[in-house]
Amino acid sequence: MNISIILVRPRNPQNIGAAARAMGNFGLSDLRVVDPYEPVWREAVSAVGAHEILQNAKLYSSLKEALFDADLILATTALKNRKINQGVVSLPDISAYLKESGSENCAIIFGPEKTGLSSEDISLAHGVLNIPTTAKVPSINLAQAVILCCYELAQTESSARGAKFKKPSFKEVEIVQNNITKMLAFLDLPPVLGEKVCSRRLAELASKRMLDKEDLFFINSIVNKIISKLEE
Repeated sequence: MNISIILVRPRNPQNIGAAARAMGNFGLSDLRVVDPYEPVWREAVSAVGAHEILQNAKLYSSLKEALFDADLILATTALKNRKINQGVVSLPDISAYLKESGSENCAIIFGPEKTGLSSEDISLAHGVLNIPTTAKVPSINLAQAVILCCYELAQTESSARGAKFKKPSFKEVEIVQNNITKMLAFLDLPPVLGEKVCSRRLAELASKRMLDKEDLFFINSIVNKIISKLEE
């Protein structure tokens, strides 16, 4: 399984460097950074012990761009004062969860130090990864969160379970969502079948392993045919 660590809008070079070192400590190398503060990023790249991972890190202007190939997306967040619509995975259970998922490309998202991930960021995830902490101090430092997660992720080995089920990537689902949105623009449908509802339902079906790549290709082919007819 390929695992990507994604840092969204990080602002502390020490945290970025520590996150990269943690990845190196536990055998992970795919670091993706979304919209970093440029002076801080330049300082972080020189971090001792994490030079290679930081030099090879991929920079993106948006979280959606960074998720392009992910077929399983987990957002890390404290649960206090959060309305969570996805399933919650406790960090000690992550190894078994990933083996069961049958995914090929998993992305773990970490938010900025002061605010954490936004509700919009979390909405892109298939599930929420939570690090159990005491109720009195529910959140932990970004670098510490990455270290703990990398340790647990290192325990995960590739599993043959679900090998025949090819999960669609985030980008593949997004393409079909956009095409459905385009199709719905031609139709006078009630709110229960509106753009947001249909997009959400499609994402839910994909995340629950009810749609694989072939299913998605089939849906997209039909939608494109309908669009062509409507445009005529």
